[in-house]
Amino acid sequence: MSRLIHREIRKDPPLALRGEGMLLHDSNGRSIIDGSGGAAVACLGHGHPRVLDAMRAQLGKLTYAHTSLYSNESAEALADLVLGDEPGGLTHMYLCSSGSEAMEAALKLARQYFSEIGQPNRQRFIARRQSYHGNTLGALAAGGNAMRRAIYQPILSDAFSHVAPCYAYRERADGETDSDYVARLAAELEAEFQRLGPQKVIGFIAEPVVGATLGCVTALPGYFPAMKAVCDRHGALLILDEVMCGMGRTGTLHAWEQEGVAPDIQVVAKGLGGGYQPIGGILAGRRIMDALRDGTGTLMHGHTYQAHPLAAAAALAVQRVIREDGLLDNVRAMGALLEQRLVERLGNHRHVGDIRGRGMFWCAEFVTDRASRAPFDPALKLNDRIKHAAYDRGLACYAMGGTLDGRRGDHVLLAPPYIATAADIEAIVARFGDAVEAALAELPVT
Repeated sequence: MSRLIHREIRKDPPLALRGEGMLLHDSNGRSIIDGSGGAAVACLGHGHPRVLDAMRAQLGKLTYAHTSLYSNESAEALADLVLGDEPGGLTHMYLCSSGSEAMEAALKLARQYFSEIGQPNRQRFIARRQSYHGNTLGALAAGGNAMRRAIYQPILSDAFSHVAPCYAYRERADGETDSDYVARLAAELEAEFQRLGPQKVIGFIAEPVVGATLGCVTALPGYFPAMKAVCDRHGALLILDEVMCGMGRTGTLHAWEQEGVAPDIQVVAKGLGGGYQPIGGILAGRRIMDALRDGTGTLMHGHTYQAHPLAAAAALAVQRVIREDGLLDNVRAMGALLEQRLVERLGNHRHVGDIRGRGMFWCAEFVTDRASRAPFDPALKLNDRIKHAAYDRGLACYAMGGTLDGRRGDHVLLAPPYIATAADIEAIVARFGDAVEAALAELPVT
């Protein structure tokens, strides 16, 4: 048995031995299409030569320098590349080593901002049920992933409360129009502000496209402007978590570009560095940074490995490849093909309730029948069965349970690398469709 603590304690996973492009080669002798980029991370696939060259060059110059004394060229260049045109008014970047660390930094920065401007009574955050914002205690408290929160609930902060997500497939009422549903959700957010006391709320936290917890759920048109209007009315911040859906995954560099809003603070990670090195970060607006500069002049937060030179060099190379190779165009084109092929293969399947997503970020939600939308018994672990059936057919996908409430519901994500070709998409959907059929066929007859 391995001495590593794996996600599953009772059995060891195969070893990933080598990666090249869309493929992972493992110790089972299998070559697997990485149809989900791991956890929507490997946006350039594996072993991209320009990224590896950049990492080798950085290794030859500088591997570490502590930020209490130094900055470094790669981190400065990455911030300039991402924020040089100040998208949505975002002007400054903080770099750390993961999405969870980035969310912690965002929470602290938001709290410190209000302290700096003389509003220390702002101590609460509002987020959404069935969301995910990271796995450290602060980030876990911010998130609404009931399954992940349950065991740690007694030690989670009570500074966070949760309202409904924009989950039209299940939560829009019969006969309710899109605009009426959005208005209802905005009213719920307003009511939560009033319950807490509007002057006590720091901000509203949301994923523009909900990731693994709910399964690639996009908001209805007008939802985010309505939520931002509530925040603006009460002087609170809009904090958008784009750890999974950002940095090109949905077809624009920032997912919020398709929502008609810009955040005060944005959280990024997975697609920032593509898995070549651990990296995450926050993007902050000018007024927030001006408040700190004009106040204490210090961010009361830091990590040993923030702005790590090698991580920043890898991420800088990833971001340059995305731009220089026009990969956002490919995300949009291949994403449209992925949607089309998924709908053709599974759109009328009696156990596929919803196919949803955007760009290279798609999900199928599974039901016992399409009319009732009833979930499968969680004990069947359908999502896990599909994952293993897909692996048997040479495809890696990202499977999750608890779609509805943290316990019931199954969905599976596909998030291919941005370099995917039409042939790759055809192979992914063919293998995924076969895996779905095989897993359902293995369910016990009732």
